[in-house]
Amino acid sequence: MQSLRKISTVQLYMMWKTLSISLLLLIVMMTLSKFLPPICTPLAALACAAFVYTQIYNFRKGEKTSCILLPYTIFICLIAYSFVTIVLNLLELWHVFPLPAEFVFFTRPFIPSLLLNPICFVCVCVIYIRRKKIGVCVECRLAGANNASQGRLGSVLSYESYLQVRNLILLFGLLSVAVWMYFLLFYIKINANARDWYVFTWLNVIAFLLDEVYFMFRYFNLYLDLKANNEIISEEEIADMGAQTYVRYYVVCGNHIYVDPNGVEDFHSAKAVIDTPFQTRRSVNGMTAPEVKRIISQMTGVADGELRFFFGRKNPALPRTSLLRYFYFIEPLPDGSCPKLRTDGEWMDYDYVQQLYSTHPEKLASLSVHDTTRLATIILTEKIFNEDGFRKNGLRSYCPTFNLYDVRNSTLDFQDDKWIRVSLFNSDTPFFKIKRWWRRFRGKLKQNQNQWQ
Repeated sequence: MQSLRKISTVQLYMMWKTLSISLLLLIVMMTLSKFLPPICTPLAALACAAFVYTQIYNFRKGEKTSCILLPYTIFICLIAYSFVTIVLNLLELWHVFPLPAEFVFFTRPFIPSLLLNPICFVCVCVIYIRRKKIGVCVECRLAGANNASQGRLGSVLSYESYLQVRNLILLFGLLSVAVWMYFLLFYIKINANARDWYVFTWLNVIAFLLDEVYFMFRYFNLYLDLKANNEIISEEEIADMGAQTYVRYYVVCGNHIYVDPNGVEDFHSAKAVIDTPFQTRRSVNGMTAPEVKRIISQMTGVADGELRFFFGRKNPALPRTSLLRYFYFIEPLPDGSCPKLRTDGEWMDYDYVQQLYSTHPEKLASLSVHDTTRLATIILTEKIFNEDGFRKNGLRSYCPTFNLYDVRNSTLDFQDDKWIRVSLFNSDTPFFKIKRWWRRFRGKLKQNQNQWQ
């Protein structure tokens, strides 16, 4: 499965492009705030936010070719800045409480950076804390665009997106301290001079430009490292690949799973991981169930096992490439032991695998961790909640467990994301009923809009 661990040159470029556009919009907004009338500053921020939203809209429409976390973060920052600025000025206009002239966009000098930097700092911190629960990130994971199922690209995107957000926290934090220290200690509230505007406006612009240059060199060096490790795949190579179907089998006997304790996930590293030894690739677009069973029967030497589909996803990074997972249940021998299989490996108690998953997930292959997460989430969520998200058992301390017997006896559709969505939004969520009502109301509005179109 080495082709799944390669990253496209275009995908790497798109990662830098989304970052550059986001930083460029901040530069545009700060520059416009200097030359336009002060009252137009929140309007310029909203216009930039609308442009960023086009990227988010394309993502939601299915173009999940890059991480959208940073554009989403900038979008929230611009919206929050515009909202806070307008509300504060309305309160000052209604004489609720007075504001310094530097915060009022009806007069000069209006200094946007005094509000922009701390508001963005708070917004970015909140987004970073909630990064795994944000809607766009949830959609991305459900689509299979994560660090495991999307291969090397997903790993790079996952790491770099969080790095970009942490970078914004540091950037806005330092700018907030610099601007406010200057405002409180050195700024003379009579008339802003050239030095004042350099600190209040151009310091932000220069910081954003330097940040963009830094990431440009960073991603160029990343490209060189990936190319040196033969982890770059060109668009021509992708076009020549044709349809590719990868299949992973999880062979189960009782509560034991057959694994290779010395599996190799990365040929550039000597690290051994625990993984299923049953993997295959076919240059076709999809495979029939009889063919899938014939392959695993040959691999194991057991022809009378029970084949069951787990789930599958297309790889957003590599068109016409899909990864399927199957369970293959084998009956134990009359003495209760598991049969010896043709492929090298060993039977491992699933309780021990779950223990490793909880305490030392790095000892398991990343795809195995991803698949176990999906399996456990669906089974445990169905045990705790009903389809509407309400607990079946009133005891909030109820924590069920599961084993491979539950997997074999289950009638759940592991391909369906229904129970994963329930796990993310259920009665344990704060203000669940209010949020549930709002979601239903918003869904009806969208349905009515579609009917009128």
